[in-house]
Amino acid sequence: MSTRTSRAIQPAAAPAEGDQAGHTGQEAVLDVGPVAHGGHCVARHEGRVVFVRHAVPGEKVRVRLTDAGDDAKFWRADVIEVLDPSPDRVEHFWHVADSLRAWGHGHPPVGGAEFGHMTLAKQRSLKADVLAEQLTRLAGFEQVPSVWNGAVEPVGEADDGGTGLGWRTRASFSVTPGGRLGMHAHRSDYIVPVREMPLASEAINALRLWDLDLQGIDRVEVAAPANGSRPLVLLAPSPGTKDKRLRAIAAALPAEASVAAFDPLAGTVAQLRGRTWVQESAVGHDYRVTGEGFWQIHRDAPGTLVGAVTEFLHQGDYLNPGAVVADLYAGAGLFTAVMADAVGGTGSVLSVEGAPGTSRDARKNLHSSPQVEVVQGRVERVLRQKPRNFDALVLDPPRAGAGKAVVGQLVAAQPRAIAYVSCDPASFARDLGYFRRSGWGLAGLRAFDLYPHTHHLETVALLAPAP
Repeated sequence: MSTRTSRAIQPAAAPAEGDQAGHTGQEAVLDVGPVAHGGHCVARHEGRVVFVRHAVPGEKVRVRLTDAGDDAKFWRADVIEVLDPSPDRVEHFWHVADSLRAWGHGHPPVGGAEFGHMTLAKQRSLKADVLAEQLTRLAGFEQVPSVWNGAVEPVGEADDGGTGLGWRTRASFSVTPGGRLGMHAHRSDYIVPVREMPLASEAINALRLWDLDLQGIDRVEVAAPANGSRPLVLLAPSPGTKDKRLRAIAAALPAEASVAAFDPLAGTVAQLRGRTWVQESAVGHDYRVTGEGFWQIHRDAPGTLVGAVTEFLHQGDYLNPGAVVADLYAGAGLFTAVMADAVGGTGSVLSVEGAPGTSRDARKNLHSSPQVEVVQGRVERVLRQKPRNFDALVLDPPRAGAGKAVVGQLVAAQPRAIAYVSCDPASFARDLGYFRRSGWGLAGLRAFDLYPHTHHLETVALLAPAP
């Protein structure tokens, strides 16, 4: 049974992923295989691997090839018609992210909701499959480690009613050539105009950014704290845009929003109206976060992750009054503040962050905790300069992970335990493999669905030297 036809597609309507020479733009019928890391499923066409987006394992689908050069090792494709649907397929909640609808109108779907065509239960099952595969393939486990229960745990269902919507407190948008709010298609320069963002909080959608004339702006970043404090809209101007134009756009925004101009390359923020920062709240602390400084985007992520980290460290007796600990890639100090509470005045916390602006935020946020030392710099350099006998480290690196060199430094520091927070199962599993080859073991692991309707997940692991 076909769920939707797609004959209106014109291959030249909107270039997807570069539209290379070769077979890009052509259609094919594929039997969809297992899920793969990155939001795709694996299929084969004439002996070649094809990574298919917007499918469900087990389906038969018609696809449009979106990256299919003759010399490519593998091809990419989007589903445009479902010939034999999975029982886990549902109607997508967002038309511009629905591959069937989008390609039916001659253009690719926006990225950022690539699992929205599946039930949430199926999404979590596939994310668990991906994590399990990365652990065996990259971390070197012969089978899924027994310290993980095999589940990706839901987060925030009490607030969203089980829909998986409205959880983003931060969002990033592009601007179409005509000056309208938009989002990029996956792996493409093509910008799709948007008039809603169902994954974003009501506070973000209430700004109605899609009603603005954004000519002269390249990018828009929005932060709307879950505590209801003042939202911040950041405008990245196009080269040559005058300050007068920026202030006109700021004046068109709701009065409750702060507005600032920012330079993504230089990391600078200039006030247009209100504040250049937002006040976030989590686990009994308030945090100042300037500009586009890092903060977890799911409204319940800070409490969820802090809870998992501290539970692991307390269970192992690594986080007590008087303990010596460190928070690496510390951001604005989310974990640092809670660790400072736990170690008390007789302990110490080293908080390390590489970004200068974010490190300044951490200093402001932690000024009342004398047991905390905030250091701005690269993790491996700081650990060499400030060797200590650590009881525990918290490691929360960017998506690329810590990497081999940093793992080597962490092992050399000889802490009693490390709590590793990761938003990417592949880089996490790779780093875990480095730890295991250095004589460390996996003592605990939990996985959380902090990004419903996307392929992303978050893990928290407890690592310790093998006995």
